[in-house]
Formats: sequence, structure tokens, C-alpha cells
Amino acid sequence: MTLIATLFVVGVILMGFEVFIPGGILGVLAGLAMLAGSALAFIDFGVSGGLVASAIAVAMLVGMLYFEIKILPKTTFGRRLFLTAAVDGVSSPIRDKDYVGSEGITLTPLGPSGYIEIDGKRHEAFSRSGFLEAGIPVQVVGTDNFRLIVTSKPE
Repeated sequence: MTLIATLFVVGVILMGFEVFIPGGILGVLAGLAMLAGSALAFIDFGVSGGLVASAIAVAMLVGMLYFEIKILPKTTFGRRLFLTAAVDGVSSPIRDKDYVGSEGITLTPLGPSGYIEIDGKRHEAFSRSGFLEAGIPVQVVGTDNFRLIVTSKPE
């Protein structure tokens, strides 16, 4: 009986530490401890004792999950663990103007990606014309997520 109770308590403690050390390993170990405790209860006390122990194990796990999800985030300690603020931002650079049609010069070789300069500003670019050496005049024909799409400027 002591071993069964110990396995249940160890399972609940491991489930609690899963909040602090994410990755699933402690959760799996907690489940295994609870399963082993239930299996021992079936062996020692028969079907009725095993079912009662399994119900207690499930109740303990549900109680621990309820604590972790509903109660812990509202505590002072829990507020440090959970992200509550929204992130305001964008993943792509905000362009101050539309560069389509602008002309620039390659700062690095574009093979096919590299850097160009337009109006004294450095921009990442992708060459539709294939490989371009540094110092070649280019024209912007489009934009992609984070870069300008350029072709060599006809002379």
C-alpha cells in the first residue's frame, strides 16, 4: 500500500515539475509512475481495489492539471511563468516607400541574392537576371518578403 501511494505522489510531483522543466519527459515519467501504482493496486487488491486506485490516480492528475492551468497563472509566482502580454510588431521590414521602378547599384555580387544600394540605403536583393557582379546598375522590378527583386539595368 505504501509503494502504491508513493508512486502516486511521485507522479503528481513529476507532473508539477513539468511546468518548470518543459519537454514532456517528466510528464511521461509521471504517467508511468501513476500507471505502475495502478498496476500494483490491481495485483495487491484485485479488480475492485485496482479500479479505486486508478480512479484516485486520475483524480489526482486532474486536480494537478486544474491547479496548473487555472490557479497557478493567477498567483504572483505564476504570473512570472506565463506570458500574458501581446507582442505588437511585424516580421518584415517596414519600407518607407515603394521601390518598384527604382534604380540602384549592387554592393555585393548577387548570386542570386546579395545587397544593393538605393538612395544611399542598403537593401537585400534577389537577381532575376542570374549572377551579377558588384558595381552593376540594377532596377527594382518587384518585392519579396524581405528583399527587393532586381534585374540588370539595360544600358
